[in-house]
Amino acid sequence: MKKFSDEISNDIFSEERIRYKVLNHYGLENSNITIIKFKDTDKQRIVFKITYKNKSYCLKKVYFDEKNLLFVYSALEWLSKNNIHTPKLLDTLDGNKYVNYNGMLFILTIWIDGIKCSFDETSHVLTAVRQLAYAHKCSKNFTPIKGSKKREGLTDIYITTLKHFNQILLSYNYSIKTKDHFSEIFLEFFDVNLEIAKFSLEIASNINNNNLSKSLCHGDYVSKNLLFDKDDNIWLIDLDKCKYEYSMQDFGYFLRRLLRRDKTAWNIELALRLFREYNEANKMSTDDFRYLISYICFPQKYWKISRDYYRNKNKCNKKLFVDMLLKATDKTPSHLLFVKNIKSRIENEYNIKL
Repeated sequence: MKKFSDEISNDIFSEERIRYKVLNHYGLENSNITIIKFKDTDKQRIVFKITYKNKSYCLKKVYFDEKNLLFVYSALEWLSKNNIHTPKLLDTLDGNKYVNYNGMLFILTIWIDGIKCSFDETSHVLTAVRQLAYAHKCSKNFTPIKGSKKREGLTDIYITTLKHFNQILLSYNYSIKTKDHFSEIFLEFFDVNLEIAKFSLEIASNINNNNLSKSLCHGDYVSKNLLFDKDDNIWLIDLDKCKYEYSMQDFGYFLRRLLRRDKTAWNIELALRLFREYNEANKMSTDDFRYLISYICFPQKYWKISRDYYRNKNKCNKKLFVDMLLKATDKTPSHLLFVKNIKSRIENEYNIKL
């Protein structure tokens, strides 16, 4: 294992300073410190594992201010009070929920020993969906603590989908003019992805936003943020991106990640099983189904990779973009088959019109 000083060269995060500027506020300055993650980006994040007297903790530098942290704290408390396993913020010696060191905020929680949710384990996926449904159900009336940042999404999915649809058409125009290897691949898969995008846009056009379920949403509900402990309890961690949002955005994000994988690629029976699991725990409206189908079906990777390529084609790594586009389109036939069948399957099973 690398030494602390090898991992982080910035003196402001030296082991001594973490001990005596941050951990001392918890009485943990004599702990063993291990760096778990360090992201030196605009949203700088650092995660340490702190071990002291046979107990382990997670020390985390967050990338947002006190008002945003107060919202996240509100979310953690709300979920915990509704019997959802989330690591609550531990108090400092003087009763605060965070340490402000040099203008940076640090929080401490217990360390969750567990295994990451496996998308290859059906039982894990079903449990994750049930928990998400319950989290949404119990937080429909979520109210953050006074003074919190107002974190609210509720973006019109039709407007977003239309914008992305038009960007695919714009990429088509660029591809005709550019005529490079990337453009050849883009054009090869254009017709089928346009058909998929049209389907998604048509479904979105029928949504009545007033009938969409709203709740506290995690914002990054994927396997890395779901842990199973030794007693098989599922823990929801890292709520940095949480906000009050359309519930189906959260569910759709989870499903889209699942359905892109090689082993679960556009498996319609699995998707329908997860819809049932969620709907049983938290009843979905017809417009919820519309939102969900529009969201997961849109060719998001095809749109985003091509948009980014043509915006940056004179300075980007072209081979990298070619590889990304090839990977994004390798499941296009199964994606199209999913799109051709999912609407009728849902309409027949739930007796609704999408």
